[in-house]
Amino acid sequence: MTESNPTLMGTAGGTFLSVIPNLNSEDVLKTVLLAAVGAIVSFGISMVLKFVIKKYKR
Repeated sequence: MTESNPTLMGTAGGTFLSVIPNLNSEDVLKTVLLAAVGAIVSFGISMVLKFVIKKYKR
């Protein structure tokens, strides 16, 4: 899929440009905070699972 698809690019660009005016700074801040919390929880769970798997492999 190395070919450029103008229809797909136009659709993605139009969607992006139609969403931008509807964004509030509060929404962006909320999204950033939720993404950070999700990343921290994901990292923590992966570390716990790694520890548990290592413990039970012995």
